[in-house]
Amino acid sequence: MNKKSGRDSGLAMPKRRKSDPLVAAKIEFVDYKDVNLLRKFLSESGKILPARITGTSRTNQRMITKAIKRARAIGLLPFSGNS
Repeated sequence: MNKKSGRDSGLAMPKRRKSDPLVAAKIEFVDYKDVNLLRKFLSESGKILPARITGTSRTNQRMITKAIKRARAIGLLPFSGNS
């Protein structure tokens, strides 16, 4: 009476963690004035991409988030959209 669901009922392989792009580029500090770098961590709609997508560590993700929020407050980055 064991019915298999539509999904594969076997054990899932653990996904490999992406390497941190900031560590790979040897960037120790994210400057809020570096708009080209910060845009890489924004979606098309202007939202900050999560660390599981970008592959950044917790520490670097917090640093990126702070820099993006500072750049938005000053007017270097838009709050939304592709502007």
